[in-house]
Amino acid sequence: MRFGNDIAIVTLSLFATLAPEVYSQDSTRGEKGEKKAVSTQVSASDESELESLRKQSQVFVSAFNKHDAKAVAECWTMTGEFIDDSGRRWAGREEIEKAYAEVFANGPKAEIQIAIESLRLLSKDTAIEEGRSVVVPGPKGTGVSKYSAIHIKVGEQWLMASVRDQWIEAPPAVRSAADLEWMIGSWVAEEHGVKMESICSWAVNDRFLERKYTTTQVDGSVTTGVQLIGWNPQGKLVQSWDFSADGGHSVGVWTPTEGGWQAEVQGMTGAGVPTSAVNIMRRLDGNASVWQSVRRTLGQASLPDTDEIVIRRRQQDAAK
Repeated sequence: MRFGNDIAIVTLSLFATLAPEVYSQDSTRGEKGEKKAVSTQVSASDESELESLRKQSQVFVSAFNKHDAKAVAECWTMTGEFIDDSGRRWAGREEIEKAYAEVFANGPKAEIQIAIESLRLLSKDTAIEEGRSVVVPGPKGTGVSKYSAIHIKVGEQWLMASVRDQWIEAPPAVRSAADLEWMIGSWVAEEHGVKMESICSWAVNDRFLERKYTTTQVDGSVTTGVQLIGWNPQGKLVQSWDFSADGGHSVGVWTPTEGGWQAEVQGMTGAGVPTSAVNIMRRLDGNASVWQSVRRTLGQASLPDTDEIVIRRRQQDAAK
């Protein structure tokens, strides 16, 4: 998990956010667009444990970004282990602390981000977490780490018992907006009567791609926003910045996946409530992509995953 590496991406998603409905706490849309109650997939007690696990993962991220090797090691059990992609193994908190102290010494500006892809309980005191992590700037070139972590509940606290890392080399870096040219044009999507439209064009001397989007709800109300997509030379990654009409905003950091991309997005609503999500984009061809948002939170509340949504290029643009 989590020594990580820096990342670059060939391109990234057209839609980092869709409608404000993405952050509705207690409802979703039915087939005809009517609001209905969200059904939970896990029991309240299990969801409470999963939320504790997510918070513990953020404890690790916070300790790493503060370069506190002791606090990082304390995220493991006393006899916990870390195994990297070359098979090297660090066992026990003392060895893990020394390993991270070396990481911080070699990378004094290193910061980590993680995107949890799967989190499930195996028993009342055992859980497994899988995801991807990236450290910027990283020690091992361009790529991302895929990790798997076994958590054990010790008393009232979840700790990592075993963590394995797998290095995934990234494709050549995007260093110019020209690589994002396929996104230029008009795009549409519709889900449960909610219509979404966006127009992508060059901005700032072709350094960034600007996406202006409009969402029309079933009741006819309209919301708008704007997104900028471009190369972050300091972090050496593709990044997105999103701004909505109510004053909300978010930042997405993108990593490559098989057949597409995923972004860990952190933001804030116009009312000041923190939001987070992992957005997944799978490109079908030059005129269509499939988008889904998972692992969503609004404040302290967990939200259900969205359905997969097909985003299509407008017919007149596709014909050109």
